[in-house]
Amino acid sequence: MMQRIFRKIRRFLSKAPVSSGQATGHPSHNRISRNDHKVSRQSIDKTALDVLYGLKRAGYDAYLVGGGVRDLLLGLEPKDFDVVTNASPEEVKSIFRHKCQLIGRRFRLAHVRFGRQIVEVATFRGGDDHGKDRQVDSAGRVLRDNVYGTLEEDVWRRDFTVNALYYDIKDFSIVDHVGGLADIKAGQLRLIGDPKTRYREDPVRMIRAIRFAAKLGFAIEPKTEKPLFELGPLLEDVSHARMFEEVLKLFHSGVGVEVFEKLRHYDLFKHLFPLTDAMLGTEVAHFPRQLVIESLKSTDKRIQEDKPVNPAFLFAAFLWEPMMQRRQIHLDSDMSPQDAMFAAANDVLEQQIRRTSIPKRFTAQIRDIWSLQFRLSKRFGARAAQLRAHPRFRAAYDFIGIRLAAGELELAELFNWWTEYQEKDAIEQIAFANEIKKPARAPKRRRTGRNMYRRKRDSDTSE
Repeated sequence: MMQRIFRKIRRFLSKAPVSSGQATGHPSHNRISRNDHKVSRQSIDKTALDVLYGLKRAGYDAYLVGGGVRDLLLGLEPKDFDVVTNASPEEVKSIFRHKCQLIGRRFRLAHVRFGRQIVEVATFRGGDDHGKDRQVDSAGRVLRDNVYGTLEEDVWRRDFTVNALYYDIKDFSIVDHVGGLADIKAGQLRLIGDPKTRYREDPVRMIRAIRFAAKLGFAIEPKTEKPLFELGPLLEDVSHARMFEEVLKLFHSGVGVEVFEKLRHYDLFKHLFPLTDAMLGTEVAHFPRQLVIESLKSTDKRIQEDKPVNPAFLFAAFLWEPMMQRRQIHLDSDMSPQDAMFAAANDVLEQQIRRTSIPKRFTAQIRDIWSLQFRLSKRFGARAAQLRAHPRFRAAYDFIGIRLAAGELELAELFNWWTEYQEKDAIEQIAFANEIKKPARAPKRRRTGRNMYRRKRDSDTSE
């Protein structure tokens, strides 16, 4: 039965217009009945079902769409369930009232909230390229898109065929206009429409292609793949705030190592982390590239074990080598070690936020993780307990662990000491820390002639 269905899909796909981002006509429905697919309501989150049935009772069409349908067909547990409907955002608001909030200017959406859970509801997108409700800049990037239409038009506005499958709550069938089921069966990721045009409309689709390919283990279809080598600079024009969110999706996907390798393969990583990419080009003995990979291995493992992850840890690892390089420059200019580190941190973070906006709460944590790398060795007496109580201690300790795994073998003694320290009770920790001899005070640095001249000049000026 399924083979016959897929033959029908392939016949339809060969006739379907895929040469542009818009449908050139209205293809006939390719509807797969409930008996011929394995998506079950039992696998759909209750909140999404409440929204689907709420729209249905109000007389509107309502479909589950996108990654939720794709993942259910693949036997995966969806992270999100998105709904699409022929109801306008204002009509969705009138149905769910106080539970619903309308958001977005570029794409008007309704968020229906159930406690901490949110179901995103979008209105079918239309196919009209003109008018004030759809604006495109000179590069082809969509700036505003609130043209509403039908399901047959909406499908051509989706990005990848595997994300353009619609689960109909009325009869539990799946609607497939673009061969998404066939691509799922083939393990293939394919853009709907002309790839260059679709990437120019929204450059983020390039890194979404990387993320989906890594997450699903799919191959990128050749026509979809080719522009990835050419259009990377378009990512530099994307909103920095949006790029921060997309970077988190990339590297907090549970397959961060694969994502990193693919980004490097398509030469896209340099548009996300230019300073890090420059360091990778001058690596010695597999370092610092190995530090990035070890940090991603650690993050992937935590995600797979359903443990929390902190964006600050990942950014600290990615930017550690650029920071250390800059710190050395400041040290060479006779700056104190502490001042050199904080000056280097400011330099590197200021450059990074030109590509990915990093909220201040995370930049503060990044600085703490870096600073503790130099402080954790000063663990004698009461200092050990003070460092252990620091809110960023665990992240800093884990950071030393990935540096050790990446090849900084001189950190083994320090890492093992802190590992043993944490396993002891409070009394044992005091005795253990007291075994560390307090280092002799370093002699004061002699003022260089340059510094003495500067001091005398400043004194003369103040008079």
